[in-house]
Amino acid sequence: MQSTSVTKIAVTCLMLFFGVLMIVPFLWMISTSFKTPAEVFQFPISWIPADFNWEHHIKVWTGPNSFTHYYLNSLKISLISVTGAVLLSSLAAYGFSRIEFKGRNAMFMVYLSMMMVPPQVLFVPKFIMFDWAGIYNTHLALILPGMFTIFGVFMMRQFFLSVPHEISEAAFIDGAGHFRIFFQLILPLAKPALATLAIIDFSWHWNDYENALVFLIDQDLYTVPLGLQNFILENTVDYNGMMAAATAGIIPMILVFLIGQNYIIQGVSSSAVKG
Repeated sequence: MQSTSVTKIAVTCLMLFFGVLMIVPFLWMISTSFKTPAEVFQFPISWIPADFNWEHHIKVWTGPNSFTHYYLNSLKISLISVTGAVLLSSLAAYGFSRIEFKGRNAMFMVYLSMMMVPPQVLFVPKFIMFDWAGIYNTHLALILPGMFTIFGVFMMRQFFLSVPHEISEAAFIDGAGHFRIFFQLILPLAKPALATLAIIDFSWHWNDYENALVFLIDQDLYTVPLGLQNFILENTVDYNGMMAAATAGIIPMILVFLIGQNYIIQGVSSSAVKG
């Protein structure tokens, strides 16, 4: 019993060490964004600036390339993509988990195997397709593909498999169809999984750099990752400004995680019940 307690304490201390190790760069980034240029390379490091300098944050939001425009673009793309991804993934997962049809499991395995295809391989076919469809250099080039996520279908299917079949069978006996069962019975039970998928998918779209770099040309369409890169290229020696811009870019992700961390734990644990 005593050895078990010692082991738990040791594991907790180890996790605490790695947790602190991972959060230190973020703390340094935020601290540096409020420092003066002379304090950036000061050693030993001064974690709390002598005087909080808001100049760099003001420059990020009010400069020639204001982050406000990048934020609005990223919010537009992320929110629309997440809404579509949650709905379409849930519908596909319901079909793979609750509707019996020939070759269902084989089809799902083939669908799942597409996760092994590197996304970079699809850049050229997607470029040709988007150019043909007339959506290249528009936000639709990021929104439409973003509505389809293999991981989302897999995750929601795992959750739906954990829901007792007796619930849907009883609804069938009462005359309910698949759509009524899906929207009125299954989805209300899947709130933790839906919230988890939405949070994870939002983070993917918010941090998506490669697709935005390839399919967006006009600066008016830039998202936060492209805006951050553009800011860094224009301010190569303004380290305080870079840290302020990076802080601005990461704030939404921190807020989303803090708000939805309980849903993430519930959703992941529920989705892992059945394989």
